[in-house]
Amino acid sequence: MVMHYSVVGLGKLGASMAAAIASRGFNVIGVDVNPQAVEAVNSGRAPVQETALTETIAANREQLRATLNVDEAILNSDVTFVIVPTPSDTRGAFSLRYAAASLGAIGRALAHKRTYHLVALTSTVLPGATRYGLLPILERESGKTCGPDFGLCYSPEFVALGSVIRDFLYPDFNLIGEFDARSGDLLEACYSNITANAPPCRRMSIENAEITKVALNTFVTTKITFANMLADLCERLPGGDVDVVTGALGLDSRIGRKYLTGALGYGGPCFPRDNVALGFMARALDTEATLAEATDKMNRVLATRVVARLQSMIGPGTTVAVLGLAYKPYSHVLEESQGVIVAKALAATGAQVVAYDPLVDQTACHEIGGHIAVADSAATALRQADIVVITTPDPTFHTLKAVDFLKPGGTMVVLDCWRILAAELAGQQGVNYIPLGRSTDDATNAARLVDLWSEPL
Repeated sequence: MVMHYSVVGLGKLGASMAAAIASRGFNVIGVDVNPQAVEAVNSGRAPVQETALTETIAANREQLRATLNVDEAILNSDVTFVIVPTPSDTRGAFSLRYAAASLGAIGRALAHKRTYHLVALTSTVLPGATRYGLLPILERESGKTCGPDFGLCYSPEFVALGSVIRDFLYPDFNLIGEFDARSGDLLEACYSNITANAPPCRRMSIENAEITKVALNTFVTTKITFANMLADLCERLPGGDVDVVTGALGLDSRIGRKYLTGALGYGGPCFPRDNVALGFMARALDTEATLAEATDKMNRVLATRVVARLQSMIGPGTTVAVLGLAYKPYSHVLEESQGVIVAKALAATGAQVVAYDPLVDQTACHEIGGHIAVADSAATALRQADIVVITTPDPTFHTLKAVDFLKPGGTMVVLDCWRILAAELAGQQGVNYIPLGRSTDDATNAARLVDLWSEPL
């Protein structure tokens, strides 16, 4: 049984993986180029913000340490997970510059190691990148041959920010793209000991694993976008309700209920770029990924539709409160956030925008840019507002009551993108409640259908 692991890259995913592996009783050495991240781990603190990371590191200090020295980590471990950034480049592909630097350093360390060592690349890359872009670096820098001297796998994780540790320890399945059977056998055995729920393992070629990772993410975003399309249609039908429709669709085992909630679009550091990358890969292979490209296009217009719904209600001095800045609940990440896009678009109309998110502090003003204030509570934001847009289904917003939206001498407009306050606000005097994905003008919507289907004279 492998007892000694190393993890190269102590960002949100890498630090969480290292802590999770240590929590299972194994010795882990984390590696990062950032001295502050290394010092944090060695002090028993989280180097980044992620659910349960601080507690997990603090509880497993005897099994977990960090270093700036790649040689030290490789020489004192048997399996190395590499989880460094692979940012999108100008082509829409995933850049290998950080992965190449990391594997170069690992290769130089392997040159001094006499025993077999397994390298498992976890960072998301496109088909061919591992075998043809990174493996040659390992062999050149180590002076060794993959197979007899060291092992290589591509093994991405299917985790979500805000629940990385839980998702890593309790995955739906483990995916292994193996250079050879020896590499795959060892990594499968490692996962069997690390994971807590005995998940199935799918082993395949490196290239099949690379496309599986990107394909899974793009399929999920397609499902999200399909539900968002239905939400827009349901708003235009008398009595239309996207939750009623998707609730029925989700009962079909071929479809399922997950990710089938019509609302705002997807965001974050992974989903938006994966559709673009799949499009790039298809073009590079002389084919098309039309569905992925259409999904990306549709996702990018959803925020503007929300703003268009409110445009006629915004005048000089109108203040709009945006509840939800992170791209999803339980996260402080603003990257590709629909809430941020909505806030910026509203500010561009001339509205005064005040925003609040439970995990995003006022320093976010610098990241958001524009004339957007960040409030210290939902109550503070609501007190200033004429219009409210709820952009994430954060549990904090579920607890809001009708009284929180009452505006003396006026009516508060509430556009609820996730319909989380329908029971509380629908029909409430003093509140103009607009649930995205539900009809709010049955008469007009019915008239459209009458015009469409009336018999010709």
